[in-house]
Amino acid sequence: MTTLKIGEKAPNFKALNQKGKVIKLSDYKGKKLVLFFYPKASTPGCTIEACNLRDNYQSFLTRGYAILGVSADSAKRQQNFIDKNKLPFDLLADEDKTVINAFGVWGPKKFMGREYDGIHRTTFIIDEKGYIENVILKVKTKEHSNQIIPLNDIR
Repeated sequence: MTTLKIGEKAPNFKALNQKGKVIKLSDYKGKKLVLFFYPKASTPGCTIEACNLRDNYQSFLTRGYAILGVSADSAKRQQNFIDKNKLPFDLLADEDKTVINAFGVWGPKKFMGREYDGIHRTTFIIDEKGYIENVILKVKTKEHSNQIIPLNDIR
């Protein structure tokens, strides 16, 4: 699990998005960034989470938030995920896990009695100056937007 704490400077990252364009943390200067890490594109839990953020996307924009997803999937898989679910935000194809490791979300997991290494579903809220404002470790996929900003505030 991540060792990054609220108030710390977010790791400066640079990675390719679903279209092969370089995306950097500095691209979001002046905006709050919802940086969400998810295990695998097009799986049930990840789809529910991404669609929850999509459904509330306009409310995030209104409040100065940008959204960026990260997984170790290929750019092609990320683009398919976007197309299939009409996601309005970029997804990083962090195949070499540079961003994933910088944020400390790669590690041992258990599923159905099996242990393996993978991405821990984690969301970082980064402020306009690049500092971590919040870390959500227990992401509720169906109501993730509400964990970031209370829905009664964003509607």
